[in-house]
Amino acid sequence: MTTVNGTMATDRPERYAKQLVSHWSERGPVSTEAGATIQRWNTGQVLVLRPTDGALEVEVTVPDGDDAARFAQVVKAHLERFGQRDEVNVVWHL
Repeated sequence: MTTVNGTMATDRPERYAKQLVSHWSERGPVSTEAGATIQRWNTGQVLVLRPTDGALEVEVTVPDGDDAARFAQVVKAHLERFGQRDEVNVVWHL
């Protein structure tokens, strides 16, 4: 498994976490664990969204052999499109 972590500054992290997993509801089950929203895709990817004070921490994990950078870019594009009015930006910590 390969994991990429990032952060998106926002005053509404819970809203964006809920919106993203709702948008991808058919991809796999969603659970809440230790304050994080976790979606385990049927194809093996895992998306962890942790709302914090002033930010949404984003963690994407893909199975070995999958392209973590590509999946991270898809997540980034969706979050930034949802937050276009707020001019949000996901920054990956590589």
